[in-house]
Amino acid sequence: MHCIFCQIVAGELAADIVYEDQDVVAFRDINPQAPHHILVIPRKHVSTVNEFAATDAELIGKLVLAAKSIGTELGIAEDGYRLVLNCGRDAGQTVYHVHLHLIAGRSMHWPPG
Repeated sequence: MHCIFCQIVAGELAADIVYEDQDVVAFRDINPQAPHHILVIPRKHVSTVNEFAATDAELIGKLVLAAKSIGTELGIAEDGYRLVLNCGRDAGQTVYHVHLHLIAGRSMHWPPG
């Protein structure tokens, strides 16, 4: 399988990793949309949210808790950050490995786009 995020998880591609544990890896986006733009991914390959099963509930929670930890570590938790999880082409997903965007460091507007 040719998945750029799986290659990062395997250490085959370099990334600016800001967090990792046994289930999750997080790294800076190479095309940031804000001063802080971190991608939080599961080590396990899951193409889209539509592929998650009930047995993945703990993993989904770990993605969010990793984002929370990163927000605290970066000192952005108090001012706020946005978490975005795109699912499919029409939602803007371009890499088909589930990834949670943590975006912060500028004022966010609603609706997002």
